Amino acid sequence: MKSLRVEVNGREVEADVAPETLLVDLLRGPLGLTGTHVGCDTSQCGACTVLLDGQSVKSCTVLALQAQGARVTTVEGLAAADALHPVQEAFIACHGLQCGFCTPGMVMAATCLLSSNPRPSEDEIAQAIEGNLCRCTGYVNIVKAVQQAARTMAAGSGEASR
Repeated sequence: MKSLRVEVNGREVEADVAPETLLVDLLRGPLGLTGTHVGCDTSQCGACTVLLDGQSVKSCTVLALQAQGARVTTVEGLAAADALHPVQEAFIACHGLQCGFCTPGMVMAATCLLSSNPRPSEDEIAQAIEGNLCRCTGYVNIVKAVQQAARTMAAGSGEASR
């Protein structure tokens, strides 16, 4: 076992983990953050997407020890105590989810995109979520949700009026 120190959703976490422990297994197991889903275990589906130091990663391909000293944000860490994140709200409002299995990964990929590109084109949105598979929606409402979240976030920052 190796000692791991990592910040998860704004909280310092210390854990002893086996060297082969995947980040997704740490999150879902000892930390109880089950919003991060395990879909394929081969990095194909994107259901396990989280932010690692602000970058979108598939946590089924990251060893927990690779997150040593890093900041990890899961879908549970996006919402404030009293309100959902604008991306989460937009997925609900635009019906960007059906069964919900891919939703946490889609939300995290979209959040990463909007943090670096507050006004993405439809093509840029499609490119940002291309590693996240959905079997239910056909992606149209997911793209609409990301566009709505971008507008909401821009309006909240005063950028919409510029």
